[in-house]
Amino acid sequence: MIRIAVIGAGAWGCTFACLAARAGSEVTLVCRTPEQASALAGTRRDPVRLGDATLPQSVRVTHVSDTGATDGASLVVVALPSRAVAGAAADIAARIPRGAGVLSLTKGLEQGTGRVLSQVWRDVLGADVPFAVLSGPNHAEEIAAGQPAAAVVSGDLILSRRVQAAVSGPGFRVYLNHDLMGVELCGAAKNVIALAAGMSDGLGFGDNAKAALITRGLAEMSRLGAAAGASDATFRGLAGMGDLVATCTSRHSRNRRAGELLAQGVPASEVEQRVGQTVEGLATVRALLVRARDEGVELPISDQVAAAAFEGRPAVECLSALMNRAPAAEA
Repeated sequence: MIRIAVIGAGAWGCTFACLAARAGSEVTLVCRTPEQASALAGTRRDPVRLGDATLPQSVRVTHVSDTGATDGASLVVVALPSRAVAGAAADIAARIPRGAGVLSLTKGLEQGTGRVLSQVWRDVLGADVPFAVLSGPNHAEEIAAGQPAAAVVSGDLILSRRVQAAVSGPGFRVYLNHDLMGVELCGAAKNVIALAAGMSDGLGFGDNAKAALITRGLAEMSRLGAAAGASDATFRGLAGMGDLVATCTSRHSRNRRAGELLAQGVPASEVEQRVGQTVEGLATVRALLVRARDEGVELPISDQVAAAAFEGRPAVECLSALMNRAPAAEA
């Protein structure tokens, strides 16, 4: 048993708190507002984020204004949207207890720069605070309901092993992965490909189109990873192919649903409101293209997603542009 503070009570933050508590850890869940904390502490339920699941009674619920929220924690888990990380990282770093490690659940890149978020965290944590990332095909709704799933943890090896031991159980299996850059790039890029898959769904296309987008999307992701020095095996594993398939096909996928809405002509500025939760692919696509430009890599699917989301190009034109690219060898 370890003491864990989970900062961020969105779907995955709440679900990770459930996982850790079920595995025997002492968990504090830190909500964004006192109002959210009061409601969750009283009912132990959040139908939007947890479905029919109930937050275990052992989980202490508080909010960010509670200066003692992380006291005594040996692991601080951060479950914030990618666009919020840069603004919150310094304040969170100042609240990390001595000797504690930090685990990020966020999938995305730094806005404007395309840096992986571990680099943002390392800037504020310094070299002495252990840091790791958890990623994989982990739809919160299914895990909160106790359905089986698997993930990878990457980063500081000692911390990764502690995380693996703390949350692994009959319903959740965690593997070590030594390729932090690859794991982070997979987590960011797969959401953008899922937007394209959702656009295909929104246009009424079938399984052939979806399969083509998934496989060519994986090729796109792998090219970027290779340019950044990541391992190709990571892109074939849980953080890559596993998460890509889940995000492109699941009824739970916010990014796939957002792509459907884009195809139906809903402006990107309204999509998140319609979905009801953060859509990381929309927050990430432009940062991903900045990263690709810096690495000298072409990302045609991501280019078309950005055109649909932020230039107003109709989805049918975007997918037509992909089909009419110059003939090429599969690679």
